[in-house]
Amino acid sequence: MTTLTFAAAQSISIAGDLAGNIARHQHFMQVAAEQGVQLLVFPELSLTGYERGLAAQLAIAPDAAVLQPLRDFAREVGVTAVVGMPIRLSDTSPVLIGALTLGADGSLGVYSKQHLHPGEEVAFAPGSGGAPLIIGADTIALAVCADFTHADHAAMAAQSGAGIYAAGVLITAKGYDPDTALLQGYADAHSMVVLMANHGGATGGWESAGRSAVWASDGSLIAAAAGTGNQMVVARRNPAGWTGEVLVVEPA
Repeated sequence: MTTLTFAAAQSISIAGDLAGNIARHQHFMQVAAEQGVQLLVFPELSLTGYERGLAAQLAIAPDAAVLQPLRDFAREVGVTAVVGMPIRLSDTSPVLIGALTLGADGSLGVYSKQHLHPGEEVAFAPGSGGAPLIIGADTIALAVCADFTHADHAAMAAQSGAGIYAAGVLITAKGYDPDTALLQGYADAHSMVVLMANHGGATGGWESAGRSAVWASDGSLIAAAAGTGNQMVVARRNPAGWTGEVLVVEPA
């Protein structure tokens, strides 16, 4: 069994503050690098906050220059980061909920949320998903929030050969138990490790539950944050199996 370390970044986003949120992401990435993390997954729309009303004015092309410092930092510290951002694929295309993979090798991957929650259609259009990530011998399928509420999304990820299913989300206290039951069930049903990166605080008028988590491929819990706040849930695989750790990420 090869070694692998990945983590859920339970970050707090400030509404519309792209520059400030980039700096906060860099701090998380620095902490991740110090922990030997290879893949760091942030919550849904982590770079802007879950702000439907601001999405149209904040939406960018995935390769926009404003994200170049963050891409450069990912390469500098050697951490592949999946960050959330409203995106447009062309000047005239609709706004999508994007999960952008900023590769430690300088590459850029684009995933767009396929399934919208009721009400999201006022600000966003459904996306088309994206290719899985490959890190060493591991295949990682991405999901953004409502994607995972469709059982066929996780099933297709497993059929594609993914051994890890990584979801950036915004889940409230009311939705936490049913949503995490789904994710834990996918881990067991499809023999996939499942990661859930939730917001660390309120965003877009919603109170996040935090409690980001990682489940092993038999559905057992590897690690979970105890509540809200800036935290990092780290999962490490070594020849003996999986171990987990939760770190409080202090402000820079």
